[in-house]
Amino acid sequence: MRTSLLDVNPRLKAIGESPCNALRARALHITQELAQGVPKTFSRVVDLCSFDPQREGVPPITFLQQVLAVCFYPELLSDENFALDVRQRARRLIQSCEGSSVGCYTPSSGLVYIQHRIAEFITRRDAGVPTDAHSIFICSGFWRTLTMMTKLLSSSEGEPQNGVLVPLPYPHTLAMVLGLAGIRSVPYRLREDTGWAMDLEELQRAIRTARGCCRPMAIFISNPGNPTGHVQNRKSIEEVIKFAAAEKLFLLVNEVDQHSVHGSGIQWVSYKKVLFDMGPKYWEGVQMASFHSLSNGLMGECGLRAGYMELVNVDKEVMIFAETLLNMDISSPVPGQLALDILLNPPQPSEPSYDLYTQEILTNLATLTENALRAHDFLNSLPGMSCQPAVGGFYVYPRVDLPAEVLERAKAAGVEADVLYCQELLEEQGVCVGAGSENGNTGGEYHLRLCVGVSSVVLEEALVRLGAFHLRFLDSYSCGPHLETP
Repeated sequence: MRTSLLDVNPRLKAIGESPCNALRARALHITQELAQGVPKTFSRVVDLCSFDPQREGVPPITFLQQVLAVCFYPELLSDENFALDVRQRARRLIQSCEGSSVGCYTPSSGLVYIQHRIAEFITRRDAGVPTDAHSIFICSGFWRTLTMMTKLLSSSEGEPQNGVLVPLPYPHTLAMVLGLAGIRSVPYRLREDTGWAMDLEELQRAIRTARGCCRPMAIFISNPGNPTGHVQNRKSIEEVIKFAAAEKLFLLVNEVDQHSVHGSGIQWVSYKKVLFDMGPKYWEGVQMASFHSLSNGLMGECGLRAGYMELVNVDKEVMIFAETLLNMDISSPVPGQLALDILLNPPQPSEPSYDLYTQEILTNLATLTENALRAHDFLNSLPGMSCQPAVGGFYVYPRVDLPAEVLERAKAAGVEADVLYCQELLEEQGVCVGAGSENGNTGGEYHLRLCVGVSSVVLEEALVRLGAFHLRFLDSYSCGPHLETP
């Protein structure tokens, strides 16, 4: 009899099936059907399930494309059709590569030149807080560096299971990453009624719960929030740091959306900056990993795959283990590492590419800001929906009140009610959105995850289709008179 991998590695069961992956697979199939002439009520599928802006109409950044083009084909270094600063940046990046070629491996923790450029960015961002380039690890995106950290935090066989406090809702792949590493997720609820704020009493409840079922080792934070779009203020960050210090928890801080804060009057501050400002008692004692990613910036370069992690106050012996784990991946893709330099160190006012670069970035930010406001207002105008303002990141996370009949039908189908809603929305209107149950079970409350990091035309089309579906959906369950689409 054949042995199942589930029997060999029971942790695989922690991954489970992903509603998002199933919806995306179905969306792809529908797209293929449309190409084959299968009649639908819509001409194309709009995917708001996850962030991939260039796929949904957001143009790439010219400076980045030009620099990478020259890096891939150094003959262009003498081509005066490219601005001088484009060629100068490309020359420096090429020279930083092993063998002066983007086709060579890099050190496992990333190009030394890029590590130092990242360190310079962090120090500049945090108004002079010291940064050691050797504490920076470059990897192929946020999830790869987090996976490495879970290996450092996981417990050995036979020992009490280690746990991580996670926000509810959380990024939709977080529980799977922790589960595969054998780490228990212990949720703490964000307060939806106050704009998804963190609550100290809830953190204290969560740590008590954790001690009853595992050995709590760390707390995971998203700031800006994913998928909630909230941004923590300094006071809230200080409370979390004091809590982590008192409970001896390692801080895992997801800060990948730091360049995408768009709420009026909202200022983002890093955990590292606040930790430093709190003085030696905390600065020298609290351990932290901060994560950033190329794909979550206003450049929207999801396909280049690069991100970094900075470790703060971590023992040198542990840093060696981190380096060893990265060696298993050999190195992250070189184009992504080079693109990180451009994300964090853009053209300066004295350089010829500055005006166009700034115009394109500000246009993307303006579109994101307008989209977040438009989606918030539209969703709140629909019966049975409510949506907190999103002031950072690329998602809005509306709550949807579903009739009892829908819950019964979903139970009979063996799916969550919001998954059923998303399935029918995709089939009827060709709009793919994320089911909130994938971001954590909220005990009878249902949400949708909508990406607003798309072109304004794409978003408007998706909202019109969503509104028409939502009203028909409620009407079909006798939830009131049919209303006009807002």
